[in-house]
Amino acid sequence: MEGRRPVILIVMDGIGINEEEYGNSVKSAYTPTLNKLSRICPSIQLQAHGTAVGLPSDYDMGNSEVGHNALGSGQIYAQGARLVNESIKNGKMYSSLTWNIIINNCIKNNSTLHFIGLLSDGNVHSNVSHLKSMLKRSKKEGILHVRIHILLDGRDVDPISALKYVDDLETFLSELNDDHFDARIASGGGRMKITMDRYEANWNMVKLGWDTHVLGIGRQFGSANQAIKTYRDELGVIDQDLPPFVIAKNGIPVGTIYDNDSVILFNFRGDRAIELSGAFEEEDFDKFDRVRYSKAVYAGMLQYDGDLELPKRYLVSPPDIHNTLSEFLVEHNIKQYAVSETQKYGHVTYFWNGNRTEKLSEELEVFEEVLSDKVPFEQRPWMKSAEITDKLIDAIKSGEYKFLRANYPNGDMVGHTGDFRAARIAVEAVDLCIERIIKAVDEVNGILIITADHGNADEMYEKIGKNEIPKIKTAHTLNPVPFIIYDRFQEHKLKQGSFGLANVASTVVNLLELENPEIWEESLLEK
Repeated sequence: MEGRRPVILIVMDGIGINEEEYGNSVKSAYTPTLNKLSRICPSIQLQAHGTAVGLPSDYDMGNSEVGHNALGSGQIYAQGARLVNESIKNGKMYSSLTWNIIINNCIKNNSTLHFIGLLSDGNVHSNVSHLKSMLKRSKKEGILHVRIHILLDGRDVDPISALKYVDDLETFLSELNDDHFDARIASGGGRMKITMDRYEANWNMVKLGWDTHVLGIGRQFGSANQAIKTYRDELGVIDQDLPPFVIAKNGIPVGTIYDNDSVILFNFRGDRAIELSGAFEEEDFDKFDRVRYSKAVYAGMLQYDGDLELPKRYLVSPPDIHNTLSEFLVEHNIKQYAVSETQKYGHVTYFWNGNRTEKLSEELEVFEEVLSDKVPFEQRPWMKSAEITDKLIDAIKSGEYKFLRANYPNGDMVGHTGDFRAARIAVEAVDLCIERIIKAVDEVNGILIITADHGNADEMYEKIGKNEIPKIKTAHTLNPVPFIIYDRFQEHKLKQGSFGLANVASTVVNLLELENPEIWEESLLEK
C-alpha cells in the first residue's frame, strides 16, 4: 500500500475538442501546458454525450451531472430524460402512487394543479414534451384548473429562443382548453435569475422564485410573450437572465399557489431542484421568509437527493447507482480527496458518488469546497481556479491520499455566459493551474489524468452564413473530450477505439495497481 503511486484526476469542466477555429475559445486560448501534454503524452478522445453517458440518443448533449455519474461509477445508467421517457411510454409514471396522490388531491379539493419547470427541450434539466404529456393526462384524469410556472432557458438551447417555446406552449394550451379544462401560464423568469439555484450558492434566487410562483408577487404582465418582449427591449438580456414576471388579470395574479393545491416540479435533473423542494417540504425551513408555508401536495419528477429524501414524493425513480469507484476504493482502504468550488463541488462529491450526499467513509474520504464568488462569471473568468489548485497541491504533497480529484468549472460556467473573450481567459486559467499541478505530481512520483465531462467553451458561436453577425451559443456541445495521462516515470499505452467517460474508473484503478470490477466499462490501458 505504501508503495502505491498516487493518481490525480483533473476534470476541466466544459472544455471539449473541436478542430474548427470559429467560435472556439479553447483553440484560440494560449494553452502551452495542454498543448505540450497532448503532444508528448498518451491521449485519446472520449465521448461525453448521448448514449455514452446514458442519455436517449447521440443527439443529446452531455452535462456535468451525467458526466460525473459516469466518471464516478464506471458504468452507464439510463439518465434524466431517458428515464422519464421510458416511464411515460410504459405508463408507470401515470400509474405511480405519487401521480395518483397529486391528481386525487386536486379532484377532492377542487383545487389547482401547478407545474413548475424549465420550458425547454434541451434535455439537460427538462423536456417540454414531458410537460405536454402531463397536461394531456391531467385533463383526461378530470383536473379542471392547471397553472404553469415557466423558467426560461437560453443556456442549454439558443440564448434568445424563449418566445419559440412560449408561443408553442400557448398554442398547445389553446387546443387543449375547453369549458371543462383551464390551463394557463401563471409566472416565469430566467433560470439564472429565479428558482434554479444550486449548492446553496444564492438563496435569493429561490426566494425570488417563491415570491413569483407561490405568492404571485412581482411585476405583472398580461402574458408571458409580453413580459419577455418588454424585458428584452428594456434590458437587452438573454433568456437565462430575464427577471421574474407574474401573469395577472385586472391586477390579480392568475396562478398563486394555495393550501390543498398540487405542485409538480417537472425538472428531472437534481442539482437545481433541491432547494425549491426544501422550501416546499420543510416545515422548519429557515433560508428565507416564505411569508406563508404552502401546504400544497408537492412532488418532483425524480427524487433529487436520496439521502435527504427530497422530495418525499416523486414520479419517476432515479437510477440506482451502485458499485461506484469510491465504494471500490473504500473497500480497498484507499484514501481519497476531492475538491472544487461551490459551482461544481457537488459534481466531485454527490454526483461522483452515485447521487449520494453522505460520504461512504468519514475516514477515507476528504472533501473540500472553495466558496464561489457571487459575481457574473464573465467578470472573473479565472473563478476560484488558483484556490482549488492551492488546496489540491497541498493534498498531493501531504502524501495522505492515493486518489485525488478536482473539478475546474471555468470552461463550463464562463462558457454559458456566451462571452468569447472571457471563456478564452477561463481556459487559459485552467492551463496555468495544470502547469502548477504537474510540478507537485512529479514531486510525489504521481500519475496525472486530465479529462473533461463535456464540451462548452469549444463552441461559443453557432455556425452561420459568411456575412452574418456571429450568433452566441451558450449550450454544451456534442464534441468529444480529451483524455491524457501524464506520467514522468512510466510509459503507458492507451487503447484505440470508441470509448466514453465510464471507461475512466477502470483506468484509475488499474493505475492504482488494482483489477477493475467486471461490471465496469473496460480500462483504457493496454495490458
